[in-house]
Amino acid sequence: MSISRQNLTIIIVSFMSEKVIYDCISSIPKDIKIIIVDNSNNLSFKNEIEKKFNNVRCILSENNIGMGAGNNYGLSEIDTDYGFILNPDVLLRDDTIDEIIFASKKIDKFSIISPIMEQGNYPNYKLSDEDKSTNKKDEPFKVKSVDGFAMLLNLSRLNKLEDFRNKKYFDENIFLYLENDDLCKRVLQNNENIYVIPKSKIKHLGAKAVDEKYEYQIELSRNWHWVWSKFYYNKKHYSYFNAFLKVCPIFISATFKLLIYFFINKKKKEIYLYRILGFLNAALGNKSFYRPKINY
Repeated sequence: MSISRQNLTIIIVSFMSEKVIYDCISSIPKDIKIIIVDNSNNLSFKNEIEKKFNNVRCILSENNIGMGAGNNYGLSEIDTDYGFILNPDVLLRDDTIDEIIFASKKIDKFSIISPIMEQGNYPNYKLSDEDKSTNKKDEPFKVKSVDGFAMLLNLSRLNKLEDFRNKKYFDENIFLYLENDDLCKRVLQNNENIYVIPKSKIKHLGAKAVDEKYEYQIELSRNWHWVWSKFYYNKKHYSYFNAFLKVCPIFISATFKLLIYFFINKKKKEIYLYRILGFLNAALGNKSFYRPKINY
């Protein structure tokens, strides 16, 4: 079955995202269903947003379960063949969805497709060496992976694959960072295709999904999970030794910078400390347990 507005649901995982998510939802056509999984468990936010938008259903997670598990939660609640993952700080153009629908009819088979970011200097996809030679400016083209802030999943196709029959599309061991790369890698390992649609454009505000008043705590969390996820991803797909070799330079650099800033800049000292802690916990095989210290 082909993509249509009636056969598509948008999933948005939010966390203290009130300052941006209203604009995101307003940019989505009103006849498309939206499910929000709110990791801040904010009942007043749920009541307000469901009252404001007739096409929105907001699910409160009891705990901050992260991006991967949050996306899986939302996807488990839909009854359409296609699920479109969006971050709260993404804005669609008027024709973003229609261009995806039109372009999808030209593609023989796909498991993931993605719009393209307006900011051309920061592409939201990675090309393989083979794909680089076949890239066309206006036509859909194959890619190695797409960023997780805007990716449409062909659930009817993914559900036929052994790897995804449990409907755990995203690896829930990953709290933040590289959950999209992990999904894309597994899709390619199953000989499935990932496409980018150049005529379908979005604007990504970038690191604006959480209220800026929590910026420092979120920055600490990002640094912890960035290193943890990088180690975990490489260990999972390659080996522990590979992960150690790739991520150890980050650990060494962070240790050196921690010593530099120890007495002169408390915030930078803590940022590098959290990188070190992310590395140590990943290397020891600990779960991605860290959560930003925010008073709800």
